[in-house]
Amino acid sequence: MDIQLKRGLLDVCVLAAIKDEDSYGYRIIKDLKPYMELSESTLYTILKRLESARMLTVRTAEHDGRLRKYYRITDRGLRRIEEFREDWKQMMSVYRFITKEERADG
Repeated sequence: MDIQLKRGLLDVCVLAAIKDEDSYGYRIIKDLKPYMELSESTLYTILKRLESARMLTVRTAEHDGRLRKYYRITDRGLRRIEEFREDWKQMMSVYRFITKEERADG
């Protein structure tokens, strides 16, 4: 798979994992596990990239005597998910063309 496409997919998957509620690293990995394998190092690279792009914010809170980072999606992150949905519709159209599932008009 093209590295840029894969990177974009991973970013959107992480955003989707925190879309409905704040989350933390281990939980994000656990939530994504049925769909993909994601290492901690890969996840934290993605989280830093998304934070730099202002698609999520980070807060630190104590949990069981330890500090834990919680991630929250921003409006920019929500817009990225919507952009992905539109892009995916176009990708599926191209896929159908390539695999001849789409009939030509006229």
